[in-house]
Amino acid sequence: MATVFQWSGKNRMGAVESGELTAASRDDVISQLRRRNIVPTAIAEKTKKSSLSLNSFLGGTVKEKDVVVFTRQFSTMIDAGLPLVQALDILASQVASKKFASVITQIKNDVEGGTTYADALHKHPRVFSELYANMVAAGEAGGILDTVLNKLANYMEKSIRLKRKVKGAMIYPSVVTAVAALVIVIIMVYVVPTFQQMFAQLGGNLPAPTKIVIGMSHFLGGIGGLLTLAFLAAVGVGLFQFRRTPKGKYITDRIFLKLPIFGPLLLKVAVAKFTSTLGTLVASGVPILEGLEITAKTAGNKVIEKSVMNVKTAVQEGKTLAEPLGKEKIFPNMVVQMISVGESAGALDSMLSKIAEFYDEEVDTAVSGLTAMIEPLLMVFLGGAVGFIIIAMYMPIFKIMQLVGNQA
Repeated sequence: MATVFQWSGKNRMGAVESGELTAASRDDVISQLRRRNIVPTAIAEKTKKSSLSLNSFLGGTVKEKDVVVFTRQFSTMIDAGLPLVQALDILASQVASKKFASVITQIKNDVEGGTTYADALHKHPRVFSELYANMVAAGEAGGILDTVLNKLANYMEKSIRLKRKVKGAMIYPSVVTAVAALVIVIIMVYVVPTFQQMFAQLGGNLPAPTKIVIGMSHFLGGIGGLLTLAFLAAVGVGLFQFRRTPKGKYITDRIFLKLPIFGPLLLKVAVAKFTSTLGTLVASGVPILEGLEITAKTAGNKVIEKSVMNVKTAVQEGKTLAEPLGKEKIFPNMVVQMISVGESAGALDSMLSKIAEFYDEEVDTAVSGLTAMIEPLLMVFLGGAVGFIIIAMYMPIFKIMQLVGNQA
């Protein structure tokens, strides 16, 4: 009976590949991979979807913060001289997440069975990323696993902080915009009709702004409101489905990077992540070609991913890292020059770390500036919209009061 196996391995160039194969046995999978010139590093039967979803429901998800704490503690234990299996056993009993404890126990059992720690990690891609597993493999090969784990923990902590900064910058304007839209809709649907009834009883011609507001109120309070919601929902679903395609994600990522306000911030985040990831990989002993491929896959932006893969191809052909990087328009000139200096001095990992630190500070500054700029703009928009509605509603009342005053 054929079974679906998940595998990961290294090709002739040393790059890590992964995928799924349907075969009768593990030996059959190994044979198929060898015919493709791939040396397998991990092979496991694919878990059924039902059991996976049940396990996720019962055990919950493994948080990135839990993985950071685990990595930091594991590094300390290895540095103190504890055997690998014993350290894993201790940590499995300490973690709060049942799912994470189960994963650590499976890794411990694999290591006890003769599998390397890195290969055991490759079996759990939902918890330990490809970057994580490859850095561990480099640490095991160089005998510096504790040092690599410490670098991994530092890298993950920086990555979490970077995500929080970007989310913080995006959440505030989104919340304020949503509240503003809700306030305007409530006024238009519930408050304006009250004034309209009063104006109808008084009679006479209404000012143009009042007619506009009443017309908008009719539209939103009737079938127009439902059509607007349906349109917005359709646009949202359409964009979501479009971004799920490789071409759609590439196009939207390129548009995001060119946005007037958020574009420069997203580019700085991408450069900070690229330099931090590649610097950590190179410092841990991962080959530059493998490091570039992992960095491209973890970029989170298809435009950056394509640029890094172009750089990898050029480096594979014998060029330096800085030369093809300079041809990619996406990377700032300062980054290219600093990487060139780092390559010339033989301190590429150190230079990449310095660039990452610089752009981390740039992201901090950009987020603070963005928040300071967006806040008054949103207040002006909200105040202007609500103010226009109020003035439009009170203009007929002022006119009536003026007429009454003249008659008196």
